Amino acid sequence: MKNIKVMVIDDSALVRQVLSDIINHADGMEVVAVAIDPVFAQKKLKKIKPDVIMLDIEMPRMDGLTFLEYLMRENPIPVVMCSKLTQKSAPASLRALNLGAVEIVGKPSANTKNELPLQNQEIINAIRTAAAVNPARLRLPARNQGAIPAVPEKLSADAILAKHAPEHSIASSRLIAIGASTGGTQALEYVLARLDADSTGVAVVQHMPEAFTAAFAQRLDSVSPMQVKEAEHGDQIRNGRVLIAPGGQHMVVENRAGELFVAVRPGPQVSRHRPSVDVLFRSAAQAAASETMGIIMTGMGDDGARGMKELSDAGAFTVAQDEASCVIFGMPGRALEQGGVTTTCSLEGMPVLMNAFCRPRLFRSLISAGADTSGTKALARLADS
Repeated sequence: MKNIKVMVIDDSALVRQVLSDIINHADGMEVVAVAIDPVFAQKKLKKIKPDVIMLDIEMPRMDGLTFLEYLMRENPIPVVMCSKLTQKSAPASLRALNLGAVEIVGKPSANTKNELPLQNQEIINAIRTAAAVNPARLRLPARNQGAIPAVPEKLSADAILAKHAPEHSIASSRLIAIGASTGGTQALEYVLARLDADSTGVAVVQHMPEAFTAAFAQRLDSVSPMQVKEAEHGDQIRNGRVLIAPGGQHMVVENRAGELFVAVRPGPQVSRHRPSVDVLFRSAAQAAASETMGIIMTGMGDDGARGMKELSDAGAFTVAQDEASCVIFGMPGRALEQGGVTTTCSLEGMPVLMNAFCRPRLFRSLISAGADTSGTKALARLADS
C-alpha cells in the first residue's frame, strides 16, 4: 500500500517542522513538500501532486481561504485546515469547511506530555480521512456557473423576525433526527436552506469541535427558513425549529407527555464521538420511534449505524444519503450494512422528503408511489402534485 503524500503549507517554520515530524513518523504517510505560503505552494503543485494538503488559515501574501477556494475550483485536492481552534477562528474555519476542506485540526503544541499523543493522533486521523475522499466530489463550480450546492440569499430582516416568532413554533411529536460528519456542513446547509418554514422539527448531530457549533448554528440560521440554534438543555422540538447538538456534549430526545424535548448531557465518547449520532438515534427510538424520520448523511466511520438499526426496528422511517452525493460514504454505508435503512436518497431529494414528513398524506404518496428516492425529479413532481 502506497504512502499518503502530504504537502504542508504554513508560514511558521516551527509548525512546518513539527507537522512534518508527526507525519513522517506515522505509518503509511510522508511529507513530500512544504511551503511558506500558497504562492510558493502553487509553484510546487505544478511538479508535485500530493494526496492531502495541510493548510494554515492566516498567511502572508495569500491567506489559506483564498487559496482553498482557488484550489477547489481549479485543482481539487483534499485539504486539512490547521487552525488554533478558538471561538474567534470559528467563522473562518466554518468558511473553510464550506469551501471544501475535509477536516479542521488544532495546531500542534507542547503543553504537556500527555496531550501530545492525542494531538498527534488527531492530525494523523484527519489526514487519513482526507486521503479517503474522492477529490472530484470536492470541486467547486466555476464562478460563472453559480454555487453548488446553491444557497438562497440571506433572509430579509422581516423573514428572520417572523421565523423566530412564537406562533411559528408549533409543538409536535414528530421529529427528524440527522447525523453527519465529514462533508456534512455543506450537505446540511444545502438541505436546511430548502426546508419550509413550518417543517417538522429537526435534531442534528454534526461531528464538529466544541468551539464551532454555535457559529455553525448561526450560519445555518442565516440561510434557512427555519429557526436554527445550538441546542440548550430543555429545548423543545417544534415545527419550524432545528436544534444543533453542542460540540463536546451528547444530545438526547425525551418524550414528556407526548411532546418532545432535548436533554444536553456530558458523558464519555460513544462510537468515538461526543456528540454521537448513535446516542441521538437511540434516544429517538425510545422517545418517538414511529413518529421519527432518521437520516444519516456523509461521514467517515460508523457512528449512527447501530442507532439507525434501533430506530428502524422500533418503527421509524430511516434514510441514508446515497453514495453518489456523499463526500465519504462511510456512515451511510455502514448503516446499510447493519440493515437499518428504509431507503437511500440523493442530497437533492432529501428536502422534498423532509418537507413532506409533516404532511402525512403527501408523505405516504411519495413512498407508496414507489419513486426511487435517489431520483430527485420524480420526488419533485410528486411533491408538486
